[in-house]
Amino acid sequence: MSEIFTKKVWFSNVKNDLLSGTVVALALIPEAIAFSIIAGVDPQVGLYASFFIATITAFIGGRPGMISAATGGMALLMTTLVKDHGLQYLLATTVLTGILQIIWGWIKLGTQIRFVPRGVMIGFVNALAILIFNAQLPQFEGATWVVYGMVVVGLGIIYGLPRLTTVVPSPLVAIIILTIVSLVTGVQVPTVGDMGDLPTTFPTFLLPEIPLNFETLQIILPYALPLSLVGLLQSCLTANVIDDLTDTSSNKNQEVIAQGTANIVTGFFGGMAGSAMIGQSVINIRSGGRARLSTLSAGIFLLIFILVFENWVARIPMAALVAVMIMVSISTFSWNSIRNIRKFPKNETTVMITTVLITVITRNLAMGVIIGVAMSAIFFSRKIAALIFVDSLLKENGTERVYSVNGQIFFVSIDNFLSAFDFREKVQKVTIDLTHAHLWDHSAVDAVDKVVLRFRKRDVQVDLIGLNQASATLLERLAVHDKPDALEQMANH
Repeated sequence: MSEIFTKKVWFSNVKNDLLSGTVVALALIPEAIAFSIIAGVDPQVGLYASFFIATITAFIGGRPGMISAATGGMALLMTTLVKDHGLQYLLATTVLTGILQIIWGWIKLGTQIRFVPRGVMIGFVNALAILIFNAQLPQFEGATWVVYGMVVVGLGIIYGLPRLTTVVPSPLVAIIILTIVSLVTGVQVPTVGDMGDLPTTFPTFLLPEIPLNFETLQIILPYALPLSLVGLLQSCLTANVIDDLTDTSSNKNQEVIAQGTANIVTGFFGGMAGSAMIGQSVINIRSGGRARLSTLSAGIFLLIFILVFENWVARIPMAALVAVMIMVSISTFSWNSIRNIRKFPKNETTVMITTVLITVITRNLAMGVIIGVAMSAIFFSRKIAALIFVDSLLKENGTERVYSVNGQIFFVSIDNFLSAFDFREKVQKVTIDLTHAHLWDHSAVDAVDKVVLRFRKRDVQVDLIGLNQASATLLERLAVHDKPDALEQMANH
């Protein structure tokens, strides 16, 4: 924890961190409002949440430079709760979500993100890029040519200015120039103010007005549990992306605990649960943000903009922010995954495409990742199952056969294992050498039982040799072939 408060992680990049934080804060406002609308609550709920989550994770998070706030993936899971039970139950759910996330961090669940395969990671990133782009399309519905022109000019500034200078983040320059043009010319274009009313007062501490009983827990737990897991997934996967972009490492478990702490505080100040935002995090990194100061400044500037400069912020044309988010979408997408698609293994490509499709169709990041991981596990199991070999040798006396097993025996490979034995061969003794094999589960033990008993039914003596200690222990605990009523027990399996 001591490294969290060192000068290096706070003040090593002050100018760029403050400027990038400004860009992120401006981009957060319309998104927080939009996510509030998705959840079915007042815009201030998402805005307050974004302030508290960004500020708290800046101090105790495990990934400097990452931006956390109210997110669309979390908002989608709240809609039914808000519709059926109202805001107060949402606030209570937010607090419980935070408590669960702290538990996940304590048991080091964040570390398990290393089991997410590369194909799923690429699919996750590409799906997010598509969702970010799709989220901008409503801004073009019924829009005039002026809106399209502003977006094009904004993208021109964002991509063109860095060729001349990188003193100021180009997205911030694009927002300022397009806002000035809009105010000077007086053109009628959608603005941030059109998205919803900005709050005018500082958030105040409040306890959710709900009965503290088991019935309330039955209502909020089914929502808090998936929210806590989706938040964990989004935050840890986003941390991985930022790790790659900055060539640095992060503490996933510390980040999960920080997210949980932030959500608890947010729930007591009228905010909704949130998590890491890959879009805003990429904006921060691309704009030069690196240290914790960038995340803190994003949260502080967000609050200043909506409370002090409300009238000015409300006049920012949405076209300027759309241009920024399109840049984020383009830079987030892994274009190498398309250019090199023929070079990747087919299984990995299938997993990547499936993850993208599931995530985009359901708009549920957790669903896409879970299905992607499950598919990867299935493909991996099939590969390992195919790597089991059974060689056999008939001894010179013609009455004994030795089967030498090589590979991993578990629920996927047992069919290949069983098919290697010739139960009709007329021999007096069979020796099964498991020196180069390993039994992993009950299915493997069951398969050994079947082999032994099938031979014994034909009056063939069976010897098992070469078992390693782990396999021998598992066999001793679960096997039935040496028990008096072995055949009956096998019939009941």
